Amino acid sequence: MAALGKIRSRGLILICIIGFGLFAFIAEELFRSCESSRNDQRQQVGEVLGEKISVQDFQKLLDEYQEVIKMQQGTETLSEEQLNQVKDMVWNTYVQSKLVEKEAKELGLTVTDTELQDVLKAGTNPMLLQTPFVNQQTGRFDAASLQKFLADFKANKAAVNPQMQEQYQKIYNYWTFIEKTLRQQLLAQKYQGLLAHCFLSNPVEAKMAFEDENQESQINLAAFPYSDIADNKVTVEESDLKAKYDQLKARFYQPMESRDIKYVDIEVSASPADRAALQKEFAGYRTQLAAAADPAEVVRKSGSLVEYIGVPVPRQFFPQDVAAQFDSMAVGAPSAVKESTLDNSLTIVRLLGKVSLPDSVQFRSIQIGGETAAKASATADSVYTALQGGADFEALAKKYGQTGAKTWATAQQLVGSLMQSNTPDQKSMVNAVRNGEVNKYNLVKLTQGSIIVQVTARKAFSENYTAAVIKKTNDFSKDTYRTAYNKFASFVSANSTGADIEKNAEKAGYRLQTLNDMTTSTHNVANIHSTREALKWIFEAKEGEVSPMYECGDNNHLLVVVLDKIHNAGYRDMNDAQVKEMLKAEVIRDKKAEQLMAKVKGVTGISAAKAKGAKVSMVNQVTFAAPVFVPLTGASEPALSGAVAATKKGQFSTHAVKGAAGVYLFQVTGRTMRPGKFDDKAQEAKLAQRAMQYAGNYMNELYLNGNVVDNRYLFF
Repeated sequence: MAALGKIRSRGLILICIIGFGLFAFIAEELFRSCESSRNDQRQQVGEVLGEKISVQDFQKLLDEYQEVIKMQQGTETLSEEQLNQVKDMVWNTYVQSKLVEKEAKELGLTVTDTELQDVLKAGTNPMLLQTPFVNQQTGRFDAASLQKFLADFKANKAAVNPQMQEQYQKIYNYWTFIEKTLRQQLLAQKYQGLLAHCFLSNPVEAKMAFEDENQESQINLAAFPYSDIADNKVTVEESDLKAKYDQLKARFYQPMESRDIKYVDIEVSASPADRAALQKEFAGYRTQLAAAADPAEVVRKSGSLVEYIGVPVPRQFFPQDVAAQFDSMAVGAPSAVKESTLDNSLTIVRLLGKVSLPDSVQFRSIQIGGETAAKASATADSVYTALQGGADFEALAKKYGQTGAKTWATAQQLVGSLMQSNTPDQKSMVNAVRNGEVNKYNLVKLTQGSIIVQVTARKAFSENYTAAVIKKTNDFSKDTYRTAYNKFASFVSANSTGADIEKNAEKAGYRLQTLNDMTTSTHNVANIHSTREALKWIFEAKEGEVSPMYECGDNNHLLVVVLDKIHNAGYRDMNDAQVKEMLKAEVIRDKKAEQLMAKVKGVTGISAAKAKGAKVSMVNQVTFAAPVFVPLTGASEPALSGAVAATKKGQFSTHAVKGAAGVYLFQVTGRTMRPGKFDDKAQEAKLAQRAMQYAGNYMNELYLNGNVVDNRYLFF
């Protein structure tokens, strides 16, 4: 009981202790929760309609799309610029699909298998023409060829030849991507079509639209350009800016946060000593190339930017400056060392051969494997002998689990596959197809089997070239880079604030630049490669902070950034520098218009307008449907087009027209109809097409209402 009394006597203290303990516990849990939430957010690439997409899921979409692009272009790698384009395509497609799917679900819109099959049967969709299932004779998508491939794919899943399996799998993955994208496209078109039907067209509207487009007016125009009044002759009050801001406020809404930066970027380049050293190096390469029986090793050891392929290829597979030399070169001796300003490089070319080869080849093949290379070779010899003796090609192909169907391949596809994998097997296969005689059987022995190839048709011959190319960038040395690095690092260290950098950049020989309205969808800073770390810093920093120094670009840029301004999502403030400049320009234009309209009040003819200082000229082909371009002011003026349409022939304008670049008075001197007969059905169809275009703007509205969050800058 005594103990209980002590507790009671110290009740207030105990309550405080317990309360503090509970607060600490809650605060700790809250902190953990916030940290967990932040960490979770940092694993999300973005969000659409409350649905998050993780890094892993987005990466899968990227990988899928990259493989499609690689297959289309016949390349193994993509440049940074191409990768950025892919990232944007994937993100935009993902966002659009989610937004449209939600709307479509609410409306009960779907894409059925029958509708998809109808598109395949029509074979005119541009996406289908990018697939391997295009009939080379008709140039149209061949649905039967697709079905045949899908059947072969199932049949060859258990095929022994791993190369064949891999090729079939790549084409299958490509097709599934096309099919998925087609379904998304068709759903979007359905939704757009539904919106478009909200715009009604009828014969009366069609007639009006026809006249708006085809009735031309000729006018005698008197123009009073705003530029005739100096800006400093116009007084702009703060109240004027406020009134204009209230009027145009909707124009200053931004759906996402943006940031303004100031930055110093230096690009390190080769010194005169560096250039002299590379010239000396290339003199040695020229001697080696001239003496080499096989230049492959010389090219490899040089570190050339152009791989030695060793087979004839079209000129488009060589750099532009290299291909330009072929026509004037003789086979054998290497060229002189040439400097290219296109890519800041030195180049030597040794042309080894020229030959005319087909741009497209039709062929069929039978791949033959076995438990061992010897058994595969023996089987291939047997099949080859049978074919030489007149055996049926397709029957033998089916015996070995293949169709033996004829396939067209372009030079770009064949050479592209060789550039992806320049192995002896691949080279033998490409040579067999490109150089094969029509209808002759060619037995090609491979490392893990054999393949029998028969070329059945060739077309569109062009010159192909075998060339050894040594091309290297005129780059800076380590010493040159170290000197530039140390100098810039000293500058950054000595100038720790934005004000310091702004004050001292020019003195140090650097240029301070600005970049406004950067968003999280930006891929790099100031178009400099490999600036993702700087980009992350920009969207995590506070106003006025100075970044660390970044090494970026192609290891040739040094960068420091000052975060100048953060613009939150929503309406930009009136005092924002950019907004204020726009408002000032609008107010000045309005006040100039007021002055000019007061000046021309009471003017009733072109001569009187000219006496007031107007610039006068004739303007023809003015229609209501399109803004008239006024050479006197260098501006398109939709308001003037409307006023002319409302004025009868022979009449002078009753009111001055306030335009984008001036104030106008005019007299309609003539009015004619363009040649052509009104066709109500054709015009209604034209209006319907226009309605589809209007409806196409729906994505903007859906995006604004879709709560889209783009965090790609954190990961990609």
